[in-house]
Amino acid sequence: MKDIIISKLNKAYEGTAVLKDFSTRISGNGITCIMGPSGCGKTTLMNILLGLEKADSGEISGLPDRVSAVFQEDRLCEDFSASANIRMACSRSLPDEEIQKWLDHLEIPEILHKKTSELSGGMKRRVAIARAMLAEGDMIFMDEPFKGLDDETRKAVIREVKACGKPLLIITHDPEDAELLGANIIYFNT
Repeated sequence: MKDIIISKLNKAYEGTAVLKDFSTRISGNGITCIMGPSGCGKTTLMNILLGLEKADSGEISGLPDRVSAVFQEDRLCEDFSASANIRMACSRSLPDEEIQKWLDHLEIPEILHKKTSELSGGMKRRVAIARAMLAEGDMIFMDEPFKGLDDETRKAVIREVKACGKPLLIITHDPEDAELLGANIIYFNT
């Protein structure tokens, strides 16, 4: 897959610049982590790449046609089952067994048909991750995907995410996450 090339990207909110002449290259293969202090524009960049926000100026090339995402919020339908939440972003023909396999990998067995409202915060987070992993995207964007997971679970989930074989763009505050992922790092400065 092609690299994503960002050139002189600008975005301001009510006159306050969040991204100012930001340029970088994001690998179309492997794993890239974006790191930096809160408020420096990491999530804004992801939202622009996803087409959820519009840049004020600048150029972006090489974006894949199909991407999946994990947002800072889980964005799950509380009255739907884990399976139904995952199917919202995946092929309807995806067998329950395939979904269950991913849930097992992410250490949340036996929740396939449970309502999301019955799950703990960490379980919901892993359902959101499973949904992005199983979606038909060519690349996965993740914004603080491992927040709220205990250390042992976080490491197990990182192993599975790393092994998925798709290019990943991950926003994280945790240098250990980037190290465990073996990621290329882009540092944001304010």
